[in-house]
Amino acid sequence: MKRVVVGMSGGVDSSVAAYLLKEQGYDVIGMFMKNWHDDSVTISNECPWLEDSNDAMIVAQKLGIPFHAIDLSEEYKKRIVDYMFDEYQKGRTPNPDVLCNREIKFDIFLKAAMRLKADYIATGHYCRKGVIEGEDKTTYQLLAGKDQNKDQSYFLCQLTQDQLSKALFPIGELQKSEVRKIAKEQELITADKKDSQGLCFIGKVRLPEFLQQKLQPKKGVVVEVPAEASTYESNPSDMDLNSASSESLRELSASYEYHLNDGKVVGEHNGAHYYTIGQRKGLNIGGTPKPLFIIETDTNQNIIYTGQGEDHPGLYRKGLLINKADIHWVREDLKMSIGEDRPYEVRIRYRQSLESAKLFMREEGLYIIFNQPQKAIAAGQFAAWYSEDELIGSGVIS
Repeated sequence: MKRVVVGMSGGVDSSVAAYLLKEQGYDVIGMFMKNWHDDSVTISNECPWLEDSNDAMIVAQKLGIPFHAIDLSEEYKKRIVDYMFDEYQKGRTPNPDVLCNREIKFDIFLKAAMRLKADYIATGHYCRKGVIEGEDKTTYQLLAGKDQNKDQSYFLCQLTQDQLSKALFPIGELQKSEVRKIAKEQELITADKKDSQGLCFIGKVRLPEFLQQKLQPKKGVVVEVPAEASTYESNPSDMDLNSASSESLRELSASYEYHLNDGKVVGEHNGAHYYTIGQRKGLNIGGTPKPLFIIETDTNQNIIYTGQGEDHPGLYRKGLLINKADIHWVREDLKMSIGEDRPYEVRIRYRQSLESAKLFMREEGLYIIFNQPQKAIAAGQFAAWYSEDELIGSGVIS
């Protein structure tokens, strides 16, 4: 019997994952990760991890499997929370869920599972693992979950071949409704439990309030830039990509540069580092014909630039760059060489539909040029590229 340690979060997905593995004859151990207990940044008096830990333990008892709780809060703070604060301070938009998978679940948690002599770890992610058997080497594929509404492959876009070789995704072939049905049939306490909306494994913490606990408020101005501003006059998006130089790719991928006199001051904010590109709520500035969207945050000058309406040109960009050091290939055998270009489908955030693009590998990094301009491309986010339903690679947007 192969031994598998299941990361049980106290939710329905990981509960059903544990049940299915037991049914398949694995020697299953449940393990709960406690990632946070700094009360200074939790929003309510609720103690979500305690409730989640209890639910996970009750499910493990019901399934008749051993249960462990492991405290990873020190590593979580160092690797995820400090990184997040640092990125927001710089005016970037990190994705804590992608990091949590790379740094916590498939690193520290994986090592803890191996100490229990496990062959695999399993999670309740909606994604699948494919295996390509070569003559001298096995290659693992990270495939989208069958439930397209819930596909979570994007969150695992930084996994390596080694991590994938030890991973199982038992619910990847199922629809969410089927997962709930199995949980009900097995009378698992988590059957009707709502999906958690908080930070990965922290629970009910809302991001703006979370940031405000650590990043000091700092009054600054909100500037509205008109759609017809001269900034948008030179539009390189009609460029012929067949003979694209690094220079022209850089132009297509550059974000707009704004100055205080590009528009008019329409209000004030409490700190540019609390906001992100594409954000509409939270500015509390009314009286414009169309809602204001954030088109740029300047954390050095502490200025927020906004534009009216979803069609404002400042919200859209044709391309992005991933610096050389930040390029990651899940499929190392498909790595691109310098000078090469290749078409892929790309997404820059979870739940975004896949968009057609061309990838150009150059000395300085990887350029992704979309067929259609994309809304709210923000530095710090992860871009992930796919071939059909397989995630091939990813990287941090520079």
